[in-house]
Amino acid sequence: MIIAFCLYKYFPFGGLQRDFMRIAQTVAARGHHVRVYTQSWQGEHPTEFELITVPVTSRTNHGRNAEYYRWVQAHLQQHTVDKVVGFNKMPGLDVYYAADVCYAEKVAQEKGFFYRLTSRYRHYAEFEREVFEHGKPTQLLMLTDKQIADFQKHYHTESERFHILPPGIYPDRKYNQQAPGSRSRYREKNGISEQQNLMLQVGSDFRRKGVDRTINALASLPEKVRDNTVLMVVGQDKPGRYEALAEKLGVHKNVHFFAGRNDVAELMAAADVLIHPAYQEAAGIVLLEAIAAGLPVITTSVCGYGHHIAAAECGVVINELFDQVKLNSALYTALTERERLNEWAANARHYADTQDIYSLPEKAADIITGKVNG
Repeated sequence: MIIAFCLYKYFPFGGLQRDFMRIAQTVAARGHHVRVYTQSWQGEHPTEFELITVPVTSRTNHGRNAEYYRWVQAHLQQHTVDKVVGFNKMPGLDVYYAADVCYAEKVAQEKGFFYRLTSRYRHYAEFEREVFEHGKPTQLLMLTDKQIADFQKHYHTESERFHILPPGIYPDRKYNQQAPGSRSRYREKNGISEQQNLMLQVGSDFRRKGVDRTINALASLPEKVRDNTVLMVVGQDKPGRYEALAEKLGVHKNVHFFAGRNDVAELMAAADVLIHPAYQEAAGIVLLEAIAAGLPVITTSVCGYGHHIAAAECGVVINELFDQVKLNSALYTALTERERLNEWAANARHYADTQDIYSLPEKAADIITGKVNG
């Protein structure tokens, strides 16, 4: 089969992008021809893919996305394929991988009347409707039940079109893949002493991932604990406003930003806690990566994968409506009650050993290539 994968942008450190890469590589490994349409590609280009860069010139994201869609459709008419798989919402997909929340629900909850008059709204609403509307043929690869409920609320999508996928953690992220003594070695490598607390936050789009909440929580710690704590924030975004917030709150020396790193598994082995107080997060694959690494987690219930943290009993899930005081308290507990932290870490390792948090690419490839129907 020739299978086209549609992805607006690829960069190595995004959760959606990592899922795309593993799924596409799994499909290619089964002997299918993989063609990738993208506006931009950062990082290494796998030789098993046919990579096509789509030219776009619009100044707005939605304008570029509309251009991309029209160009891809024209190219597909001349160079036909057996399946079209989308990792962003657009018309004409055979399969859609839903890494995002329901746009209609987000608008209903967060936006006013005048936003609905914008060209941006019309574009994203139309492209979502073309994927999820009742009667459409697109098969839908979903990460959480919450996503399904929201889409059915707005589009009455047929239940049989939805396919819930297990998480897809790289097996090499698991705690038992780290060599003995790795925690101390990676701490030394990054200039962190054994006596210091290391908080880790991983994820692009700092606003959506709640980096401001994290910095406020760090600043709330008693001086003795705060001075002994380091926060590493890893993700692709502009850190300026968050550096300014850290400066304002007097913790700028404690906070370090990185645009993206290939050693996140090492950082998880070295860290004491992963903090992820997101405002919005359809799933949050980093939460499962932390579980696999045996790393305790503090997160929010808006994260689709937050229920895994609760089920594993490996940290704290802050329920909505969000309360900064609760986040501050959870962080203080994690950094001052070592016995509790060790218990959370042991629980995370047990969950990683006993639950399927690894097989997403295989299950997705089954559906894309037709091994699973309905």
